[in-house]
Amino acid sequence: MSEKKEKDKNENDEKKNPYQHEYSVFSNVKYILGKIRHYCPILIGLMITGIFSHSIEQYLASFIGKFVIDIVQVQSSNVQKDLAPLIHILLIACSVELVIMLMNAITGNRCWYYMIYTRMKVITERVKKALSMNYQMFEEPDVLDMEQKAQQATGGNVNGVEGMMHNIYDLGINAVVLLITLTTVVVLDWRMLIVLGVVGLLQHLFFLYTVKKDRREVWDKLAPTWRKIDYMQQSVQNFDYAKDIRLFSMKDWLSEKQHEVLMEKQDKMLYSRTLWIYNSAFAHGLSVISTAVIYAVMIFAVVDKNLSIGNFTLYLGLAMNFTSAMTNALNTLGTIKKNSHDVSYFRSFIDMQTEERPGESFSALTEKKEEESDDIIKKSNENPDLPHEFLPIPKTDSYTFTFRNVCFRYAGARQDALHNLNITFSAGERLAVVGLNGAGKTTFVKLLCRLYDPTEGEILLNGVDIRLFKRNEYYRLFAPVFQNVELFAFPMAENVSMLTPDQTDRDKSRECLIQSGLGDKLAELKDGVDTELLKIIYEDGIDLSGGEKQKLALARALYKNAPIMVLDEPTAALDALAEYNLYCNFDKIIGNKSAVYISHRLSSTRFCHHIAMFENGEMVEYGTHEELLHKDGAYAEMFRIQSQYYKEEGKEAVFSE
Repeated sequence: MSEKKEKDKNENDEKKNPYQHEYSVFSNVKYILGKIRHYCPILIGLMITGIFSHSIEQYLASFIGKFVIDIVQVQSSNVQKDLAPLIHILLIACSVELVIMLMNAITGNRCWYYMIYTRMKVITERVKKALSMNYQMFEEPDVLDMEQKAQQATGGNVNGVEGMMHNIYDLGINAVVLLITLTTVVVLDWRMLIVLGVVGLLQHLFFLYTVKKDRREVWDKLAPTWRKIDYMQQSVQNFDYAKDIRLFSMKDWLSEKQHEVLMEKQDKMLYSRTLWIYNSAFAHGLSVISTAVIYAVMIFAVVDKNLSIGNFTLYLGLAMNFTSAMTNALNTLGTIKKNSHDVSYFRSFIDMQTEERPGESFSALTEKKEEESDDIIKKSNENPDLPHEFLPIPKTDSYTFTFRNVCFRYAGARQDALHNLNITFSAGERLAVVGLNGAGKTTFVKLLCRLYDPTEGEILLNGVDIRLFKRNEYYRLFAPVFQNVELFAFPMAENVSMLTPDQTDRDKSRECLIQSGLGDKLAELKDGVDTELLKIIYEDGIDLSGGEKQKLALARALYKNAPIMVLDEPTAALDALAEYNLYCNFDKIIGNKSAVYISHRLSSTRFCHHIAMFENGEMVEYGTHEELLHKDGAYAEMFRIQSQYYKEEGKEAVFSE
């Protein structure tokens, strides 16, 4: 890697994600307890019970050992041996031990189960957040990194959200043991408390240093690597890529690429393991010192204070438990801090601003520093010219859209993808948006559907800025058909309705599929509209060809029955004549609805009221088909070139000048 690339990589690694917040450990502990209380309140009671039962078990053996040794000593000095007291104490001890073990088994098992259950609920929260986020946000690397980190925070039993639940539980156990055994240490020799405290503190400080270094040098830098790994795994396992991989002999190249990405992960993980090996060696070295101190004090107590063997056993066990509990408690505090970072990532993702105030664009919020966002929101709330609540979508059958000086620039781009666009799309109109690939046609559609917000200018719906409407309500105005059609592993009827089974009208789905040209396909299927698509969930699921997928997408648009139909090059896989016939058929089906046809081919232009010709992100021509041909500009030239393809069985072109 060149020096410049290495420098750029290091700068990117150190760059702080603007969406990331660092919440305090106390705040995150309170947050996790709140999640437990909300999703699984029974877990609180189980954790409290388990804390006391597990802590009792840790020092119970020391007390039993003392009593047994004392009885044995007494009986050994008697002429007549009476084993009854020894048997009684052993029976009582075994009974108590059995009860404690059963309690520990039950509480431990149920706590694990309910902690996993709570994490599953939190994962659902994360997924809902991702599904509700603005489309535009998912094109930002910083947003993708935060989503990846939030996924990691909910992706395991011992880290992040669930890891902190276990940390709280373990800390409670160690805290109770510390409180009970502290008296023993003070009684033996209060100076031992200082030595053990210093040893424990040194272990804890080195542990915190390791956690911080591990987080900074490894886990914070792994988010882009996780994304690369996920992408590579999806690419090599995705059936859609299989043909290209085989026909272009990409196996070795892709294997090498995947190996490079995995090596990035391996290098980081190896460095992480090395850090923890050093921490373990340091901790064990100090443990030897603390153990030596305990034995020295105990030996001194036996010699100088005439400590009995039974008390020696008791105090030794309790002192050892104190040292172990103190070390574990301090390490658990460090682990809590480590997992607190993950919880902060999750909370940062959940708390991410995804819906602007009325009149504010997404870019207006994200281009500002995070600490300035609240000021922006406050000012917008105080602005008397803006409504404090979103406006309802007008209840009418006539929707007119006006683009007024609209510009849009993708994040990180040097120039606008769409520049200074002024156009009006009237109710009931057919608008053809044409141009070569990269001309800005799809960007126009995404702005119209409000998947994007303008960087400059405004888009009006019946004279009102569309940013004053709720996105989800605004989305209901459009029935889109995009070029890339995604199937879901649901029955065909639900793939058409895009609704839950109980909300799906199967007869309507069947009718829409027939109208879109899939009637013959349905007749071949034994289960009709109940046929499962894809083989991901059901082995008897079927896949559709490229053309069949596009017809299913048309059926989706018909089923939704929205006021505005948008077709963004859905027929790119069809030949020119088939595309023209499909457009004509679809145009008859939608009746008086408004429609936008996006294409780099001109199949749809003859039956559209107006045509907008785009080049290099600008609308260069606008008018009817005849007007633009008469103008003899870019559209006319494009039409003359393409007209030769619109012929059928040697007849004249379907389109003519």
